[in-house]
Amino acid sequence: MVHVLSSRILLRPTDPERSRAFYGERLGLCVYREFGTGPERGTVYFLGGGFLEVSGRSDEPPAPGLRLWLQVEDAALAHDELVRRGVAIVRPPVREPWGLVEMWIEDPDGVRIVIVEVPAGHPLRSRP
Repeated sequence: MVHVLSSRILLRPTDPERSRAFYGERLGLCVYREFGTGPERGTVYFLGGGFLEVSGRSDEPPAPGLRLWLQVEDAALAHDELVRRGVAIVRPPVREPWGLVEMWIEDPDGVRIVIVEVPAGHPLRSRP
């Protein structure tokens, strides 16, 4: 097995400035680092235990199967904050049959983002 020291998702948006405004301003993700210059410069955001790098440009949106999973403390509070910031909600928070509370949004290129709350008592909260 390869010993992975760090990881990040590389996202090549169709409009880098629009995507940086979405992830940085609308979602409020904190910047880990920035590099390069100009409109296609790179911005790396913290994603809890990982990173999201928005850099470069693509002529086409990312693959339709790409999804981001972002865990938050309280999905209802996240919903209210995202609405205040002008983020369109694809689906409001719902407790799923598997016990997680999930809300869906999309980035400007249509990348689906699931905002997840892991309620107290859920198996994901316990360590084996």
